[in-house]
Amino acid sequence: MRTFIFGVALSGIALAGAAPAQAAQPIPQPEQGRIGVALSHEETAALADGPVPALVSKVIPLNRMGAGLRSDSQLERDARGGVHASLRQLLAESAAHPDGHVIVFLDAPGSHGPRVLDVYERWN
Repeated sequence: MRTFIFGVALSGIALAGAAPAQAAQPIPQPEQGRIGVALSHEETAALADGPVPALVSKVIPLNRMGAGLRSDSQLERDARGGVHASLRQLLAESAAHPDGHVIVFLDAPGSHGPRVLDVYERWN
């Protein structure tokens, strides 16, 4: 129940930081134990420029976040594939592309190892 409430709160925060005319697209994946939201380019850029990444990082440590980076991403990865970037850097990299956006998933505890938040970059 706390996970569901946190997911609703995260979606609300994302929408509050986004442009008023936009509407984030929910992506339920109950079979994978997570719920997500696909943000538009404008929403991604607004989120990257606002306080939300810092607030989320205060609640969810970086070692509990996963990042699905594109192959042409400029963000640093270690030899084991670990991403060394903040949530703000991840959002900003996607927002820097004209069609860039992110998909954010809130994972049920234990459904994706230690991760509770996954962010996937998208652009053409």
